[in-house]
Amino acid sequence: MDRTAAQPASPTADRRRRAWAGPVLDHIVWLILLAVLAAFSLTVPGFFQAGTFTGILQQSTFIGILAIGLSLVIIAGQMDLSIESVLALSAMTTALLLGTTGPGLGWTLDPPWLVVPATLAGAILLGGLIGLVNATLVVRFRINAFIVTLAAYIILFGAAVASSGNRAVAGLPAELRAVGTGTILDVPVPTWILVAVFLAFGLVLARTPFGRRLRVTGGSRPGPDGAGRLVTIAFVLSGGLAAFAGWLLAASTVRVTPYLGVGMLFETFAAVVIGGVSLKGGAGRLSGVFAGVLLLSAIRTAIDLMGMPPHYLQVIQGTLVLAAVLLDTLKPSIRKRYL
Repeated sequence: MDRTAAQPASPTADRRRRAWAGPVLDHIVWLILLAVLAAFSLTVPGFFQAGTFTGILQQSTFIGILAIGLSLVIIAGQMDLSIESVLALSAMTTALLLGTTGPGLGWTLDPPWLVVPATLAGAILLGGLIGLVNATLVVRFRINAFIVTLAAYIILFGAAVASSGNRAVAGLPAELRAVGTGTILDVPVPTWILVAVFLAFGLVLARTPFGRRLRVTGGSRPGPDGAGRLVTIAFVLSGGLAAFAGWLLAASTVRVTPYLGVGMLFETFAAVVIGGVSLKGGAGRLSGVFAGVLLLSAIRTAIDLMGMPPHYLQVIQGTLVLAAVLLDTLKPSIRKRYL
């Protein structure tokens, strides 16, 4: 009998395995992103250039901001399906107040640049209030978050359509448009905003007591106590971020309609799950979510460059979501066996 084969691995070998296996498992989405970018750069004509990578970041802006808020709610053990409609209502409200065509009111301030902070504050307040209502129904009245936010999704989308009379609004002031279409160092302003928001909330989630307590809260039944307050904050932040994304979308778009955000909920959910946020609650990193957002944007860009029908993106997204959920299910056993 071979006694050498039956001996367990040495402590040194175990430490070496843990040193690389743990980080690989925790950051696997970044490895996938790098592999996909390398593959597309080698095989897709016109992909490997600075403009393409800048475009990937720019396309990620609105999904990325939505994904931050949704991640906070899911880490807290809840769900928020209303973010797409909050975005639409915020964009439509901003356009109705400032637009000069269609049903726009053409609201102005003196000096004109004040419209930027005024409408931004109003949008975030609107989204935060919607998040507070969602949280109240979930925490105080113990209604399932899926039902609450699904109802909010339907109500708010209807409100966005009704408020505009199902008409487009254009003619937003140049001061607001400069935020959505301007550049800094040849990089679009929304891209800088996306990176800044991810960094800020990533630090909050990873380095503050709020972030640590939010993870602990994940999966628990919320109530009118400390856990309930954390869930409420997560919903308020999710609503505020969704409204901020809607405000920025209005600033970036020539003609604003309530249908601008249609389909963003699924992409946001896909990015969050692919990014490693556990649907069980209590686990997830915003760095992984950022990689998930970029991965979907890179795939979309490659499909466009290759001239493929857009429904291929849906097939790939669905496959990635299933793979991510399967990995999340297997992670505990993988850690137990190998780490």
